[in-house]
Amino acid sequence: MDEVNAVKWDPSGTLLASCSDDYTAKVWNVASEQAEPMYDFKDHKAEIYTLKWSPTGPGSMNPQKQKMLATASFDGSVRLWNVQDGTCIRVFSRHRDSVYSVAFSPSGDYLASGSLAGQLYIWNVLEGVHVKSFKGKGDIFEVAWNVEESRVAACFSSNVVSVIDFKP
Repeated sequence: MDEVNAVKWDPSGTLLASCSDDYTAKVWNVASEQAEPMYDFKDHKAEIYTLKWSPTGPGSMNPQKQKMLATASFDGSVRLWNVQDGTCIRVFSRHRDSVYSVAFSPSGDYLASGSLAGQLYIWNVLEGVHVKSFKGKGDIFEVAWNVEESRVAACFSSNVVSVIDFKP
């Protein structure tokens, strides 16, 4: 049986996203009566371990920017989805191992991703380019931005937490 690995509400509180071992991520509009998901994203080639909403769009601190959903998979990729039309905006495929964590910066302009084998990447969301790397010891289980968008923290399976300075 395929497990559902994560669920997250969007900033407006009307959309709920889930991801699972069946290689899919789904988005539901909980304000509607519709029982089926709005979108059923099926482009990943392996289990999707986690997902995160961008801090953008209605209900966020950045309402003028496009709302996006990021999915991280054991296929080594991170995908950005346009939840207005259900299309894939970007595929970040620099990781060679399973991606366990993603986090948008507070502005929504950058995305950090962490994988097994201790690789952290920071991406420019709008330009679709890699802007910074960090390699630590052990697997990365979580990444997180500070509120000033000047540092990213990552926790590793080696009992280490690293804080990486970031200047765009």
